[in-house]
Amino acid sequence: MAYREEFERGGKGDSRPVMDRQPSQVPETEQAAQEAGQGTPAQAAASPKAKSRKKPILIVLAGAALLFGGYEGFHWWTEGRFMVSTEDAYVQADITILSAKVSGYVSSVAVTNNQSVKAGDLIATIDDGDYRFALQSAKDKLATQESAIERIGRQIEAGRASVAQAEAQIASAQAGFERAESDYGRQQQLARSDYTSRAALENAKAARDQAQASVKSAQAALAAASANVDVLGAQQNEARRVAAELQTSVEKAQRDLSFTEIRAPADGVIGNKAVEIGTFVQPGARLAALVPLTSVHVDANFKETQLASLKVGQKVKIEVDAFPDADIVGTVESVSPASGAVFSLLPPENATGNFTKIVQRVPVRVAVNPEVARQGLLRPGLSVVVDVDTRTSAEPQKTASVKP
Repeated sequence: MAYREEFERGGKGDSRPVMDRQPSQVPETEQAAQEAGQGTPAQAAASPKAKSRKKPILIVLAGAALLFGGYEGFHWWTEGRFMVSTEDAYVQADITILSAKVSGYVSSVAVTNNQSVKAGDLIATIDDGDYRFALQSAKDKLATQESAIERIGRQIEAGRASVAQAEAQIASAQAGFERAESDYGRQQQLARSDYTSRAALENAKAARDQAQASVKSAQAALAAASANVDVLGAQQNEARRVAAELQTSVEKAQRDLSFTEIRAPADGVIGNKAVEIGTFVQPGARLAALVPLTSVHVDANFKETQLASLKVGQKVKIEVDAFPDADIVGTVESVSPASGAVFSLLPPENATGNFTKIVQRVPVRVAVNPEVARQGLLRPGLSVVVDVDTRTSAEPQKTASVKP
C-alpha cells in the first residue's frame, strides 16, 4: 500500500514492495508499532472490537452455568438426596428348564424359539411304542392276577361247603354214637340177667366205640375244612396285595407313557430350544427354556453402605436401557439375607491373612406389576437403573404402574 501511494504521488521511493524491503526501509510508524507488539494499526483497531464481542458471550455462559447449577442444586435438595440409586440391576424371571423324564427318540417338536405358549400346550413328543407295550404288559399281568383272586374266591366257597358237610357228618356221627351207646347199655343189662350172649355184648361195645370214633373223625374233618378256608382266605389277601402292586405298575406305565408328551407347565415364551426331531434324549436332558414374562422382577445389587435407607415396600423408579422413554414404577419386595459373594461358588475367606476391604453388594428384589410385564418391555437380562425413593411408605405392597 505504501509503495502504491509513493508511486501515485510520483515520489522517488524504492520501487520494491514494502514486504521485500529491509527492516530499516519499512516506514517508521509501522516499524514502531511492530516493535511495540501491537501489530499494524489496522490490527490494533480490530482488537478492541473482538474483546467487546466476547464479553456478552462470557456473560451468557456464566449466567447459564449459574442457572444450571441452581437447578441441579434445587433438584438435589428437594428430591435427589432422598433417592438411593444403582446401575448394577438386571431384569430377572423364574425361568423353567423343560427336560425329558423318559428316554427315547423325539418324534415331533411343536414349538419354535420365541414362541408364546399356554400352560398345557404340547412342546415335543417322544416315541411311545415301547411305553405302550410296557403298559399293555402291566395290564395283562394285572388281569391274570385278578383271575387268580377270583379262582381263590371260588375255592373259598368250596371250602365253606366242605365245612358245612363236615358239620353235618358230625351230627350224623353223634346220632350214631348215641344209638350205639344205648344198644351197648341194653346189652349190658341183658348180660347181667343172662338173657343175651357175650358175643352180642361185645358187638354192641364195638359198635359204640366205632360210633365214637366216627364223631371224632367228623370233628377233625370240620377243623380241617375250616383251616382250609382260612388258608384260602390268606392266599386271597396275598393275591390282592400282588394285584395292588401290579395296579401300581400299570399306573407307573401309564405315567411313563404320559411323559412321552412334554407340555408347558405355565404360560411363557419358549427360548434356547435344544431339541429336534430324531434326537435321542435321556431323563433330565434339557429340551428348552420357558420364560414366564408375566412374573419378571428386577434384582438390584446395592452397596452395603446404601442398605440402611432401604425398606420393604418403598417405591422404585425403574429405567430400562432398552426403553429409555418408559417410566416404570416398582416396589421393594425383599432384601437378600447375604451378599452375593457369600453365595458364590468360591466364597472369599478373609481369615487367610491377605485382606483387602471391598464394598460388598447385596441383591434387592424389586417387584413389578404383571400388567407392566405383559407389555413385553421387561425381559430377563436387560440392564436397568433403579432409583429407590426413601420418602415413600415402607408398608409391604406390590403395586406398580406404567406412566405414559
